[in-house]
Amino acid sequence: MTQSTAFAWIASDLQRVERALLEVVPSEYPEIADLIGGLIQAGGKRVRPALLLLCARCNQYDLERLIPGAIATELLHTATLVHDDTIDQATTRRGKATLNSFLPNSGAILLGDYIFAQSAICAAAPGSPAVVTVFARTLREIVDGELRQALANHRLQVSRTEYYRRIYAKTAALFAAACEIGALLSNAPDDHRIALRTYGEKIGQAYQIVDDILDFTATSQQTGKPVGGDLTHGTATLPTIITLELVAPDSVDAKAIRDVLSGLPGANADKAVAVVRDCGAVDLALGEARKLADEACAALLTLPSGEARNALYDMAETLVNRDR
Repeated sequence: MTQSTAFAWIASDLQRVERALLEVVPSEYPEIADLIGGLIQAGGKRVRPALLLLCARCNQYDLERLIPGAIATELLHTATLVHDDTIDQATTRRGKATLNSFLPNSGAILLGDYIFAQSAICAAAPGSPAVVTVFARTLREIVDGELRQALANHRLQVSRTEYYRRIYAKTAALFAAACEIGALLSNAPDDHRIALRTYGEKIGQAYQIVDDILDFTATSQQTGKPVGGDLTHGTATLPTIITLELVAPDSVDAKAIRDVLSGLPGANADKAVAVVRDCGAVDLALGEARKLADEACAALLTLPSGEARNALYDMAETLVNRDR
């Protein structure tokens, strides 16, 4: 992802969050410390902490008060990745071996649980019951989304309503939480808090749609994951759903996709990925992502104009136009 004005504006504060992330790695268990430290240092975009800091910039900005909340959102995200990789039996993440690729599943799940617990401790650190409530609700929503995805795997018919409900739980709920926590920890008035949460929810949905598009259009070097991974795991994302709307139900193209989605042995995943890439579904899905980003920015009109609001506009554009 290219550097944006928004990220540049808070770069030094994000570096402080980065250092604080490593400070929460447990020292009493050296083996666990090495694994968690490596996972954190593997990086990522740090989008959720960045959103929290940017939203707090709209009101009373106190970095020391914000850092535990920023850490909590990033650790919660990290824990979900550990569990996702274990459930999916993924072997790479961000171009590196996943924990479950060299740990037994039980060990990887326990490590994910440990990170969940550490994120909850950080969420409670600012002493705000409202932040703890947002965090707990978000954790429940994320788990609900994981359950729904697991139960829907290899289904050949997935509605857009189901898809949007799934990506809210998978991604947008935590984006919304990061924005709301930033508002709460900066003593934002209720109308600002609601506007920022709406922004987070909309931009989170747009972000996940772009992620689902990149699963088809980016290289494995760009994403650090195999191309077409969602499809081969039996998960119908928006590009696949749109493709099945565009192609004739009884066509060879539709059959290629259904075979891969259903997990049919010998199904041609490369053919299915090519169908999605070439039928126009990618552009239509990207149009939906951009519409959501526009809605996210419209929610910010409640906030006063200025550098903070402009940075959130810039963040929306950066997240939708990214290539990894």
